[in-house]
Amino acid sequence: MLEKDKRVRIIAGHYGSGKTEFAVNYAVALSKNAPRVVLADLDIVNVFFRSRERRKELEEYGVRVIGSSIKQDNCDLPAVSAEIGTPAKDRACDYIIDLGGNSVGTTTLARLRPLLSRDEIDFFMVVNVNRPDTASVEGILFQKECLEYASGFQVTGFINNTNLVRESTLENLVAGDAVLREASKRTGIPIRYTSYMEEIIGRVPGRLSGERLPLKFFMREEWM
Repeated sequence: MLEKDKRVRIIAGHYGSGKTEFAVNYAVALSKNAPRVVLADLDIVNVFFRSRERRKELEEYGVRVIGSSIKQDNCDLPAVSAEIGTPAKDRACDYIIDLGGNSVGTTTLARLRPLLSRDEIDFFMVVNVNRPDTASVEGILFQKECLEYASGFQVTGFINNTNLVRESTLENLVAGDAVLREASKRTGIPIRYTSYMEEIIGRVPGRLSGERLPLKFFMREEWM
């Protein structure tokens, strides 16, 4: 299904949703069948988990990373590269945009909005039901509305990424699926993917919603 998603994939979500880990793994998985994959790290909110800090690893998979306009990838400065506009206009590449957390993180889209055609955009909302602000259907819907209002785009798909990092269980994922199913029912927005750490959870039953996307830890060291 990755190849069937729209050319520009915008990845957003609440703090702690795991959206950057999802975005990085999505880019790597997509690169197996797509010749040109570009990942733009537009996260100027969270200084701890930024996809540009894994630039070297991602480039080994054939994923080009656009990050800060400042060359040091670990600098805590809200500087976005002017290069982010090029893949938006290049119809020959698959473009993944990793936003910062919450609606605040969508502000960096302002520079891209005039370059993006709505009919070639998927706007994915990554949800971790174990986070307080997205633990209920009402919380998820409120965060969705905040993201849509701040970004100017409509969410086209939910991602069930319910986890407790290294303490995650299959039961967590199943519980998240139940909550997201109700959110999906109320909004008509499909659950596009269920993502999970394969080394921790192992096999996932087919009854869960969406396509399975097994993840590996790119953004966390073993002690985290």
